[in-house]
Amino acid sequence: MEKKKKSTVRKEKKIVGTLSSRGRTFRGIVVKKFPHRVVVELERTVKEKKYERLSKKKTRLHARLPAEMKVKEGDAVRVRETRPLSKIVHFIVIEVLGGKEE
Repeated sequence: MEKKKKSTVRKEKKIVGTLSSRGRTFRGIVVKKFPHRVVVELERTVKEKKYERLSKKKTRLHARLPAEMKVKEGDAVRVRETRPLSKIVHFIVIEVLGGKEE
């Protein structure tokens, strides 16, 4: 009787500075900028069951901004989940995608 080897698939772990990031990745627009932190707004469509329509919902995430990244309000960025860095910051900016996203 032969034992089958289990295939182990490692999830991608991206390290920004000394922080490792894991978990969900989102793409959004910077709506506010603070020292070392930004507020990223995500827009998604949700189906309203009662009215049988689609509606737009917005979610705001607070993300850590590494010192080497230059971001302005209105820029599109990619954020990724990390360990809790403070009471409200649980994400880190991993990539600046450019100007305003339409």
